[in-house]
Amino acid sequence: MLTKKELADIKALQQVCEQDGGFQLKLNFDMLENRTGNRQEDFFHFENGQLVGFLGSYGFGKKIELCGMVHPNYRRRGIFSRLLKMGIDEAKKHQAETILLNAPKSSFSAQEFLKTIPCSFSFAEYQMKWHPTKLVEDEGITVRPAVTKEDEEAEIQLDIHSFGFSEQQARDFADMIREYSSDQRLIIEANGKTAGKMRVSELNGEAWIYGFAVYPELQGKGIGRKALSKVVKMEQQKGLSIFLEVEAKNAHALRLYESCGFKSYQAQDYYLYTK
Repeated sequence: MLTKKELADIKALQQVCEQDGGFQLKLNFDMLENRTGNRQEDFFHFENGQLVGFLGSYGFGKKIELCGMVHPNYRRRGIFSRLLKMGIDEAKKHQAETILLNAPKSSFSAQEFLKTIPCSFSFAEYQMKWHPTKLVEDEGITVRPAVTKEDEEAEIQLDIHSFGFSEQQARDFADMIREYSSDQRLIIEANGKTAGKMRVSELNGEAWIYGFAVYPELQGKGIGRKALSKVVKMEQQKGLSIFLEVEAKNAHALRLYESCGFKSYQAQDYYLYTK
């Protein structure tokens, strides 16, 4: 588990890097604040007691995502290369099947660095923020906390059908979320029957929506839009800014989110490590 000082150091370095580069890093603080401590997932480089380099590793079943940064005054010294090697070695030690490197699309230094290592572009992801708009109301669609074994099984099956997880990956991920994450796990019901799920992370005045999925046979019926509207309204009433992420190639989801008032404000690129 990361200490309060380590988290504060990471945030301070993130602020410097983002202000210098004019982009936003995806450091997943909801995951950083809920580390399990059973494997090394965070890699630090200090100079004279100051954190100047950091790499975070984020596990989703057998898939590992890596994202990091180096202070602008300490670049071109091999710091990030060393951090990345440690992150990749650790991922391989735990039999990761897929290693993805994450970088802001608008980060010139990151894009140039990625040209020097064995990787290939995989996909882009939009980060979207909600702007006030009229929300759809429907009493037949409800959203409630996931509490039962049946709810947990539904979450697993939805991850398999919607996000390409293998069954073991989905079960491992569900165990990790249930045991270590502070995310709210929500079940979507349509006329009293389970139709989908999502998670909501509330942190630092922001609400982030993750893992949003509806069973394939129930898609196209407006269930997702109505459920998302309910969650947005719930978070809006708490005074939180509301965000979510979507792959650029997922045109259906992108249209759904835009219809509910979400607008893209930046993009992250993901590269598949190929060595």
